[in-house]
This record gives sequence, structure tokens and C-alpha cells, in this order.
Amino acid sequence: MPILLTIGAFLLMLFGFNKLMGYRKGNITLDLDERYTSSTEQAIAVTEELQKQGKTAEYKGKGHFLVDGLPYIVHKRNVSMRGIPLERTVLVPENK
Repeated sequence: MPILLTIGAFLLMLFGFNKLMGYRKGNITLDLDERYTSSTEQAIAVTEELQKQGKTAEYKGKGHFLVDGLPYIVHKRNVSMRGIPLERTVLVPENK
């Protein structure tokens, strides 16, 4: 019985970590090289990165993007990978 509880707890933590990091169906996850304090600078960097990936991207303002014709909202995540801070940008599909 303790083994099943341990396995269940591990799977729950793994699922929670993946959700926190933006790995969900429909999300677009980007790791940017720099940290941005200005939302305008971040929007430019996100747009450029999406265009490098071959997507059409347009910033609509206030954290809203139009990517390949679909609306998305920006969520920023700051992650420490091996002690190095990394800024992860997650574009989540906007529910209408």
C-alpha cells in the first residue's frame, strides 16, 4: 500500500509541474534568452521568436496575441534551471 501512495504522489507532482511549466495541449511555450521588464520589449521578442518558428504572430496589446489566426494570452514563468534563471513565456489559448 505505501508503494501505491508513493507512486500516486509522484504522478501528482509530475502532473502539477507540467501544468505549472505550460506543457498543455494547445499552449505555445517559449524560452527567451533574455529577461524582459517591459511588456513591450517582451512582446517584440515573442513575436520575433514565433516568426522564426514559421508562425504568423501579431501583438494586440495587454498580453494578447494573435498567432496563426487564433487568440492567445501571455503567462510569464521564471524558472531556475541548474541555478541559472530562465524566463519562460507560455501562450495560452484564449477562451471565448
